[in-house]
Amino acid sequence: MKVLFTGPLAALLLVALPVCAQQTGKLKCKVNPGRTGVFLDGKYLGPAANFAMARTYTVPAGEHELKLEEPRYKSVTKKITVTAGKQTTIGEKLEALPLAQPPFGRIRTMNPDKFAAVYLNDRFYGHVDEFSNSSQGLLVPPGSYDVRIEPTSGSPVRQKVTVEADKTVIVK
Repeated sequence: MKVLFTGPLAALLLVALPVCAQQTGKLKCKVNPGRTGVFLDGKYLGPAANFAMARTYTVPAGEHELKLEEPRYKSVTKKITVTAGKQTTIGEKLEALPLAQPPFGRIRTMNPDKFAAVYLNDRFYGHVDEFSNSSQGLLVPPGSYDVRIEPTSGSPVRQKVTVEADKTVIVK
C-alpha cells in the first residue's frame, strides 16, 4: 500500500521539518581532561571526549547553564548560548585538585549504557565504561558510599556499598 501526501499536508510537512531542525544546535566541548562530564541545565549529556575525540551533542537552541565536572579537578560552571542550526564550541582546561592518599579500595560499575553517569554520594565521578572491566575501577578510600548509575534513558541503579582497602566492589 502506497501513501501519497498531497496538498496542504505535504506543504505543512515540508515547512515543519526545517523549522524543527532549526530549534536545536550543536554543542562541542574541548575540555582537558577529556573524561570530564558535560552537564547542560543540570542534565548529564555524557563525557566531553571519547578516545581523545571531542563529542558533539545536539541540544536545544538558547541560553543554558553548562557545568563541566571531573572529580579530580575543580568544576567549571558558565552561561552559554547555543544558536539554532550552528555549532557552539567551548574550550576549557580544568584546574587539578590535590591527589588523594592511599589506602584505596575499588568500585567497578556495569550497565548496558556505557556512557551512563556514575555518582558517589551524589557527586559525579565519570561514566560506566571507565570503571567496567577487571583492569579498571574507581579507586576510593575505604568507607561506605551511595552509588548511583544513571543511564541516559531508563531507571537509575542505586546501591549502598562498603569498600575495604585492597578489595573490589561491583555495582550493576
